[in-house]
Amino acid sequence: MARPREFDEDQVLEQALLAFWKMGYEGTSLTTLLQATGLTKSSLYGAFVNKETLFHKVVERYHQRYLSFRSAALAEPTPRRVAERLLQGTIELHFGEHSPPGCLELNGALACSRENNSVRETLATNRNVTRQVLHTRFEQLKDQGPLPIGMSADSAANVLATLIQGMAVQAKSGATIDEMRDVMESFLLSWPKA
Repeated sequence: MARPREFDEDQVLEQALLAFWKMGYEGTSLTTLLQATGLTKSSLYGAFVNKETLFHKVVERYHQRYLSFRSAALAEPTPRRVAERLLQGTIELHFGEHSPPGCLELNGALACSRENNSVRETLATNRNVTRQVLHTRFEQLKDQGPLPIGMSADSAANVLATLIQGMAVQAKSGATIDEMRDVMESFLLSWPKA
């Protein structure tokens, strides 16, 4: 019979999430994970199999806990409101009191070597899903409000997704919340109000 876990899995996942978010996938060593979670090597591997499996659990948690604002943004009634709410949520995420700057997925993927190609591919797939969801939502809302002049739903989704990723890089690189708000406001000038 398996012994019951002697740790709070929710707390361990949160500590691992913060470590990966701050240092990226490859920058987070086993030693760092052990220090962050308070687990022993055998407990970590017994519970999560390996670093990659732990990371995938962390990414799932990140989507549930930190990116939940996306659902509310996608429910907005016009394309401009979707874009505005996504950008506001992104700024709050990157400059939140309890979250490191940048994006866990982008931080995790930028410095992945070939040995960790499966991690990079998973994170790239997640980013592509986000762009596709935006494209679909903009298509659904095309009669509810205009997109920027000359943009299709696909190009608007691509530009917005790229801006969100760029904001993550800028936040990680030391940009201020005021600078990111200025980026958001400047970008929204191209979106006609419905």
